Amino acid sequence: MRQWMLKITAYADRLLEDLNDLDWPESVKEMQRNWIGRSEGAEMQFNVVDTDVKITVYTTRPDTIFGATYLVLAPEHVLLTSIVSGAQSKDVEEYKELASRKSELERTELQKEKTGVFSGCYAINPANGKPIPIWVADYVLGSYGTGAIMAVPAHDTRDHEFAMKYNIPVCGVVTPDNGSFSYLEKAYTGEGTIINSSNSTSGLDIDGLPCKTAGSKVIEWLEKTGNGMKKVNFKLRDWLFARQRYWGEPIPVIFLDDTTEGIPISEAELPLMLPELDEFTPTGTGEPPLAKALSWVKTVDPTSGRHARRETNTMPQWAGSCWYYLRFMDPKNSKALVDKEKEMYWGPVDVYVGGAEHAVLHLLYARFWHKVLYDIGVVSTKEPFKCVINQGIILGEVQYIAFRDPDGNFVSSDSVDSTGNFSQEIVPEEKVIKSGDSFVLKENTNIRVIVRAHKMSKSRGNVINPDDVVLEYGADSLRLYEMFMGPFRDSKTWSTSGIEGVHRFLARVWRLIVGSPSPDGLFKDGTVDLEGEPSMDQLRSLHRCIDKVTEEIEGTRFNTGISAMMEFTNAAYKWDKLPRPVVEAFVLLLSPYAPHMAEELWSRLGHTTSLAYEAFPKVNPDYLKESTLVLPVQINGKTRGTIQVEKTCTEEDAFKLASLDSKVSKFLEGKTIKKKIFVPGKILNIVLDMKSVKVG
Repeated sequence: MRQWMLKITAYADRLLEDLNDLDWPESVKEMQRNWIGRSEGAEMQFNVVDTDVKITVYTTRPDTIFGATYLVLAPEHVLLTSIVSGAQSKDVEEYKELASRKSELERTELQKEKTGVFSGCYAINPANGKPIPIWVADYVLGSYGTGAIMAVPAHDTRDHEFAMKYNIPVCGVVTPDNGSFSYLEKAYTGEGTIINSSNSTSGLDIDGLPCKTAGSKVIEWLEKTGNGMKKVNFKLRDWLFARQRYWGEPIPVIFLDDTTEGIPISEAELPLMLPELDEFTPTGTGEPPLAKALSWVKTVDPTSGRHARRETNTMPQWAGSCWYYLRFMDPKNSKALVDKEKEMYWGPVDVYVGGAEHAVLHLLYARFWHKVLYDIGVVSTKEPFKCVINQGIILGEVQYIAFRDPDGNFVSSDSVDSTGNFSQEIVPEEKVIKSGDSFVLKENTNIRVIVRAHKMSKSRGNVINPDDVVLEYGADSLRLYEMFMGPFRDSKTWSTSGIEGVHRFLARVWRLIVGSPSPDGLFKDGTVDLEGEPSMDQLRSLHRCIDKVTEEIEGTRFNTGISAMMEFTNAAYKWDKLPRPVVEAFVLLLSPYAPHMAEELWSRLGHTTSLAYEAFPKVNPDYLKESTLVLPVQINGKTRGTIQVEKTCTEEDAFKLASLDSKVSKFLEGKTIKKKIFVPGKILNIVLDMKSVKVG
């Protein structure tokens, strides 16, 4: 499967580079960068003693080559069988069998105890000419790098643990710039100055150099002597697309005879179907379950007529789900994945909403597949999703946890420790009050309680059934409350009392437009004026609402958009009449938030078609301009108050308003006005004649 790894990593640099142009959460981008795991280092060769075999290793720290005291080969390494000694062959085979039963995740888990076996042979460290033992260990993966590493226990944590367990020498070759270090106690993985790294025979001398400078010099030496070269590697795995199981999409590739060169089957043979099997258990040989279907595995290449075998790994669900969004654009097309014109019209996806758990599975591999399809001309864009938004989760209702001692008495939560035998008790909200930054019991304010809100789960019994909420408050109230709880991207805590608030808001909107129920159960006419024209004040209020709601929808700040509609409703209740243009625009604003109620209101306003076909209201900037301004008023150059005036206000009008203002007028009593200095829209300065007591 190494060739599949190479095909996938060929796109890795493009996946990394194009990340910078995406409107995605930075946390998701960083997870993808880490998963791709681009690293620059070197490939170098170690000659196996008394053989012509050369083992190629990959390292990101070529500067530590003098500290390599052993090599490690992955159990599946292709050279392992040819180099292992006869005395160790049985141990190595048994270890390979044990390793084959573990997943890559299990093998690379940092907390697990390191295991391995000695191969019985040695390799020569090209830097110093010393023989070092070759070990086999499952913490090295055959799918990453070359499947072999030079182990530097003084400067790698995993290598250090392994060396300590199997009594392998530790040689420090990097010293911290701020002092000495005990390499036997733990590995030093930081930067510093190179030590113990000079050999006259090899001609390599990097003593005293900084790590990065030393690394570059080692790579130059490797390339000059033919012992290695600079290399870029990726951690991107192929196992998401090649799993050893029966269920999944079969990989449409065959291999001629016993070669490892994969040949795609022709389009005429697609789709390739899985053979029917009664037995899906592992083969016991390390091969996938499909290997049992011999009549299916053995085939013939129709082009050359040569015997061939099918790929027995399968693709998991990630392969099929990676391009589902394209099929939505053209679901009934039986001749192509997607029609080019439809793809150019609909693609790329404007906004993808989903949890961060999809960051390195669906989102990353959808990008990979999309780039493959772009290269072969199926799609017209380089990326599938322009914008990704991670929604926050809704937590269960807040719980107040109190503690009791073994005698049943309440104790403050700050005095509870893990050694005591304390029991927990959920206290009703009405028995708790806030005290500073904490919550305490009402009956005893010395007893502090813990406030928690957990993720909803059946085991905790804090799940809210949406059907129950819809039955009591309606679907629109539920929908509106979920958006009103807080910013879309943040986690929020459910509160049943909170949904009652938005339910009351919708009821106010209904009464505003439709009217209130009369004693006979019928609704009276609302305040809607079907023929009247809106006033300037009404238009300003409406367009402020349109501006805010539009801005907040685009920024996924739905909660503040709802607040803007609540403010509009408060203002509208003060008007005698609601002109139709204002009401209809407001109903359209409400429709994305409360679609069912908005449709009903739209119908009652006399429309026979759905509001879904109406354009969303657009703000008119002219109505956002204020016609009044706040004008500072000075008395002899000292500000004594402010007045609100029209922008077209004259000096006479400004002085009249100032003289009526209580804060300003008291400074004018008994004084003669010498002159007035008026700067329109800026300031009114009244200069008094302080010698006179006569009012001018």
